[in-house]
Amino acid sequence: MVRLKKWRWSNVPGWEADIRLTLPTGKRVRKRLKSPVSSRSGSLRWAQQVEAVLLQNGGELELESKPEVPTFEAFLPRFREGHMVAEGLKPSHRDGMEGILRVHLVPAFGSMRLDQISDEAVQRFKGRLVEGGAKPKTVNNVVNVLSVILRRAVAWKVLPAMPCQIRLMKVPPQPFSYYEFPQYADLVDAARALGTDHLVVVLLGGDAGLRRGEMIGLQWPDVDLKRGILHVQRSTWGEHTTSPKGGRSRRVPMTRALTEALQAHRHLRGQHVLCHDDGTPVGKKLLEEAMQRVTRRAGLPPSRNLHPLRHTYCSHLAMQGAPAKAIQELAGHQHLSTTLRYMHLSPAVKDAAVRLLDRRPAGEVPEMVGGEPGEKAKAGDAEGLGE
Repeated sequence: MVRLKKWRWSNVPGWEADIRLTLPTGKRVRKRLKSPVSSRSGSLRWAQQVEAVLLQNGGELELESKPEVPTFEAFLPRFREGHMVAEGLKPSHRDGMEGILRVHLVPAFGSMRLDQISDEAVQRFKGRLVEGGAKPKTVNNVVNVLSVILRRAVAWKVLPAMPCQIRLMKVPPQPFSYYEFPQYADLVDAARALGTDHLVVVLLGGDAGLRRGEMIGLQWPDVDLKRGILHVQRSTWGEHTTSPKGGRSRRVPMTRALTEALQAHRHLRGQHVLCHDDGTPVGKKLLEEAMQRVTRRAGLPPSRNLHPLRHTYCSHLAMQGAPAKAIQELAGHQHLSTTLRYMHLSPAVKDAAVRLLDRRPAGEVPEMVGGEPGEKAKAGDAEGLGE
């Protein structure tokens, strides 16, 4: 039997485990031990593990002298080398985690020992994020990084058990922005007026679904103008070039508009399709500025964000009746659930669908509600209608 009792030492809350058991020999054993974990649930799991050891060792418990649990900030160099580097996280993923550590986690937990990060401390931290205006998805991203760090500490025996439970916030369905057919046509016309470099950027996103890093990493050997195919096999983030998101390359058939734009844009300045005059590839800032010029010229709200072009590509394919599996492969989605977000219709298409009801034939109703299979009733007949 395990009972937990709350205790406090030097204003640090904790738990004392009172473990009582009877061995198969009839011997009774009782141990009172201070838990190395600050949360109640973690202390209970730790005490149950101690109870199992006592049963196995005939009531004897050799407590090994263990090094002091490090603080959150002191553990980070080990985490960076043993997880971020060893797991081969993409540069964009690593930069995102480093930003969360720098802005949120280190200021909040940096001086705390890992085993002092309790359920209450995490909940108070989440509350401060919400009060500061953070959205539920942002809060979840932040605490997910905290969870990964603590789970690594447990796996590496730095902690005996998770000191807290990480509870995620409920996230409502996230709307994403895309351009309707007329808006996208205006974007293409505006880009064409600004030059082939602007047109290629818009069409690579809206007609081929490339991410920003995939646009920057695209090279002329990846472009098969004769067969009209793009081979998307690299993505560039800053100075790092890796495989596309999900780790898989893909083949994307080109539209006639994209093929013609790339033919007109063909140059010998360097390997990259989008590059400076000296042949060096462009950066994200230049692409964002180009997108801002295009949206402004098209009469749309100015935006530096290129990702709505990719949303437009997937949404337009779905509106035109493309199967979800085909969209998944063309866009390079790792999971079909990501693709299913696009299997919707725009409000204009919904209105057109409802207008079809205005053209339905009058007279016979296909099947009588509540009647026998195959029975029919005249429209307006009261007989057979549900009450």
